[in-house]
Amino acid sequence: MATKTLVKNQKVFFNYEITDKYNAGVELFGYEVKAIQSGLGNMEGSYIVIRGGEAFLIGLDLPPYQQKNTPTEYDSKRNRRLLLNKKELILLAEKEKEKGLTIVPIALYNNGRRIKLELGIAKGKKKFDKRQNIKKRESDKEINRALKGGR
Repeated sequence: MATKTLVKNQKVFFNYEITDKYNAGVELFGYEVKAIQSGLGNMEGSYIVIRGGEAFLIGLDLPPYQQKNTPTEYDSKRNRRLLLNKKELILLAEKEKEKGLTIVPIALYNNGRRIKLELGIAKGKKKFDKRQNIKKRESDKEINRALKGGR
């Protein structure tokens, strides 16, 4: 079974420091699955909360795959339930209660015929850390340019 990343959260590694990663199933409608498989979707600003012993993905925007075939009452930003086992739910609930930690979605991918979500326990980065990452990336680009030009 080959896995393929379908939708990525582009800024998650820039805004957060990921400590642990987990995988979860996502409860979706058929037309949402088609939208994800065609690469539609925006994870920016989305996060995961645990309420009442269940995990929910909040803020994932999935526009309709085919506008005409989608029900009129469809909400593209609805909360979607995540499918996790009890042990993982308890662990994530404990981590969520810790100060400074949040649970963020990293990517949606397919595992065979199923759509899975990769999520991570994250700690927010400060502006200083973000600036440091940008400086490092720029210096790496300069080094690569110099190495290519020297050949």
